Amino acid sequence: MKTFAAISLFIFTGIFTALFFGFDLSEAAEPLEYDDEQEGLEDEVVIKFSHVVAENTPKGKAARKFASLVQERSNGEIKVEVYSNGTLYNDQNEYTALKNGHIQMIAPATSKLTERFPKWQVLDLPYAFPTYEAVRQAYEGEIGTTLLNDLEEDDVKGMTFWYNGYKQVTSNKQPLTVPADFNRTHFRIMPSPVIESQFQALGASTSKLPFNKTYTNLEVDFIDGQENTPSNVYSKKLFEKQKYMTISNHGYLGYVVLMNQAFWKDLSEEHQTIVLEAISETTNWVRRHSIEMNDAYLRQMKREDSIEVHYLTSEQKELWKQTFEPVYEEAEHIVGNRLMEELYELQEQYE
Repeated sequence: MKTFAAISLFIFTGIFTALFFGFDLSEAAEPLEYDDEQEGLEDEVVIKFSHVVAENTPKGKAARKFASLVQERSNGEIKVEVYSNGTLYNDQNEYTALKNGHIQMIAPATSKLTERFPKWQVLDLPYAFPTYEAVRQAYEGEIGTTLLNDLEEDDVKGMTFWYNGYKQVTSNKQPLTVPADFNRTHFRIMPSPVIESQFQALGASTSKLPFNKTYTNLEVDFIDGQENTPSNVYSKKLFEKQKYMTISNHGYLGYVVLMNQAFWKDLSEEHQTIVLEAISETTNWVRRHSIEMNDAYLRQMKREDSIEVHYLTSEQKELWKQTFEPVYEEAEHIVGNRLMEELYELQEQYE
C-alpha cells in the first residue's frame, strides 16, 4: 500500500511540475502571430464556374484559360474554381443554380436559353451562319448585343459568347445524307423549339435530354442519333455507340458566358476590370482554337476508323435547306423582324 501511495505521489508531482514549469502560460496568453497568408484567404474572391462538357473541349479549355488569367492578373485575389462534366450541376439545373447564387458562372449552349428567351432561337436556325466569320459578326454585332441585353430582365449578367463549332449529325441506323434518311429515327436534342422543329421537318422524333445522359441513352437504344460538334462527339465517346457521322454543318454550337448579377455588382471596379479583360482574351483565344480542335478530333476519329464519315454534296445540302424553309417561317413570328433582318443581311454578305 505504501509503495502504491509513493508511486501515485511521484506521478502527481511530475504532472504538477510539467504544468507549471514545462509550459510558459504567459506565452499562451499572447495574441497569435500575424499571418498574412491567412488574411489573404479571408479576402479571396471565389468564383465557382460550372459547365457540363469535358475539359479537353473548346469550352473546357476556355474555362481553364479564363481561370488562369484571372488568378494571375488579380495576384491571387480572385480564384476561379472550374467544375467540368456536370460535377456540380447538369445543363437542366445550372441556370437556376446560377440565379440562386449557388454558383457564380456558367457557359451553357445558347440553345439552352431559348425556352426562357424565345429570341435566342435565331442562333439555332439551320444554316443560319454560312462561315465562321459570320458567326463572329453575329456574336459581336447587333444580334449578340440584343440577345445579351435581354438577359438583364432576369438579373443575369451576359458576359460574352464563346465558340465551339458547326454541328454534325450521327446515327446508329444508316448514313444521313438526304432528309428521307431521318424518317422514323429518334434524336437527342437540346431544349430549343427551333431545333425541335428542324428535326420534325426532317421526319424525326426527338427527346430533350441532358448532354451527360446522351451516351447512356445511345447505349440502351432509346435514341438513334444526336447532333454535336466533333470535339463533343469524341470527348464523350459518343462515336462508340454511333456508326455514322454526316458532316452537315447545319447549325452552329456556341456558348453564352453568364454570371450571377448580384455577385457581379458586388465585385470592386478593379476586380470587374480584371474579369472582363480575362473574358475578352479567352474569347479571342477560343474563337481561333476551337476550329483547330474540332478539325483535330474529326481527323482522329477518321484515323481510328471509329465512325463512318460522310460529307453532303451540294445537291444534298440544297435538299436540306429546302426542307428547313418552314422552320424559318415559324421562327420569324417568334424572333421578330429586327433580328431576322439582321440575320438575312448577314447571310447575304457571306453566301
